[in-house]
Amino acid sequence: MNRLSIQSLPLIQSSTDVSLPTDQLLHLPERVLQFGTGVLLRGLPDYLIDKANRQGIFNGRIVVVKSTDGGDMSAFARQDNLYTLCIRGVENKKLVEENVVCSAISRVLSAKQQWDEILRVATSPDLHIVISNTTEVGIQLVQDDIRQSSPESFPGKLLAVLYARYQAFNGDPTKGLVIVPTELIPNNGTKLAAILLELAHQNTLEAAFIDWLTTANTCCNSLVDRIVPGRPDAATYQAISEQLGYEDELLTISEVYRLWAIEGDEHVLNVLSFHKADENIFIRPNIDQFRELKLRLLNGTHTLSCGLAYLSGFETVREAMDDEVLSAFVSSVMLAELIPGIPYTVDEKIAQRFGFHVLDRFRNPFIEHRWLAITMQYSAKMQMRNIPTLLHYYKQLNVTPRYITLGFAAYLLFMRATSQQDGVWYGERAGETYPIQDAQAGYFADVWARLTPEELVKTVLQNTTLWDHDLSQLPGFADSVASYLNQMIENDVLATVAAHFDHIETVTK
Repeated sequence: MNRLSIQSLPLIQSSTDVSLPTDQLLHLPERVLQFGTGVLLRGLPDYLIDKANRQGIFNGRIVVVKSTDGGDMSAFARQDNLYTLCIRGVENKKLVEENVVCSAISRVLSAKQQWDEILRVATSPDLHIVISNTTEVGIQLVQDDIRQSSPESFPGKLLAVLYARYQAFNGDPTKGLVIVPTELIPNNGTKLAAILLELAHQNTLEAAFIDWLTTANTCCNSLVDRIVPGRPDAATYQAISEQLGYEDELLTISEVYRLWAIEGDEHVLNVLSFHKADENIFIRPNIDQFRELKLRLLNGTHTLSCGLAYLSGFETVREAMDDEVLSAFVSSVMLAELIPGIPYTVDEKIAQRFGFHVLDRFRNPFIEHRWLAITMQYSAKMQMRNIPTLLHYYKQLNVTPRYITLGFAAYLLFMRATSQQDGVWYGERAGETYPIQDAQAGYFADVWARLTPEELVKTVLQNTTLWDHDLSQLPGFADSVASYLNQMIENDVLATVAAHFDHIETVTK
């Protein structure tokens, strides 16, 4: 079987199962410098740039910097930096299976062995953009000498690149770069800009450069969202390889859903012209809306559903979405209650569209997301993701949100510990134990041991240490939670939800 490379492209040209690059795409100028070789970058930003190139919009390739010793660069060299992205999932309730050979990467350079070449890229007039994903640890201030080859930290390397560019163009203000970190931390661009400035002072760089650094360059806050598991297991890889007709050491799986939200002005919009290629790239003056949508709708729905779904006997998100009752609950809690409860001004149409995308993601048969994993630090997640939504829902509508209440009651039942072993508390489901991986597990073990369900609900809701608010003051909330909790204990969790759906209007797509 052929290995993916430029030379082998004509040999697999007849395949109808993969979208291949044209020769023209392999010779575009290098307009992006990227720090990181990970699957998230290949599965989202690099894929989107490749998509724009195919549409004749961006017309630029990416030089990738590999900063760490781990991993293998040779696969990129053997395959002429080509890789296959296999997109699998559900979109608009339809199954999607798409294979694309991405050609956006032109070179992969080692920071330790090819630093001089990286600095030459920094001085190229074609270069306009820097992208990074160096894990959350990457955006940190460390003592770093940017004159060494190469600097230790990612901010140190980036500052050295910018300094080399400043010197090459004699401080030309039009030669600054648009820098888009994709590390999964809030305000990643703002934090990176502050670290670069501090490092510049620590390295006693001249005042004129510091002025150029802060005025000619733009560090953008950004938010990326796409599940990219990476290389599949051996059996799946073999099946895909046989389908495609070639071997690919860099073959990567991703879900269909994609989001890249970037904070920027008109200048950023013009430089990042690849945004025109995909409706899921958003460049806005403020991207807090997208962060709120992800936190409240995707993460919040997971948190309100995980205990309920797990105690109903479902192991994975997809299994629950295949059940009529659980699927209706998930859709209803998100669309009917979490959207109107978002404690931030959002466009309702954008929120609804985001919610429908989330439901498609939950239905993805190619992604195995286990409910028990979602219950980790359940209490902290409930407080951060859902309590602000609950409070805002009451403020807006002044009625008890039934679906949120059902989810909260199931959370309390999940936290009922029946045993402890080696410092870990365990609950029980259908005669089998499960770990309660929560910093508040001991507290809940105590209140469950000595209080009735009604007393427990009142005590927990009044615990301002947990919630920062006295939730027992919300009209009707304590009584509703206690009622649902008793029904779940006396009957069955899934039956309790199903019974309430007999007279609660469901919201579905």
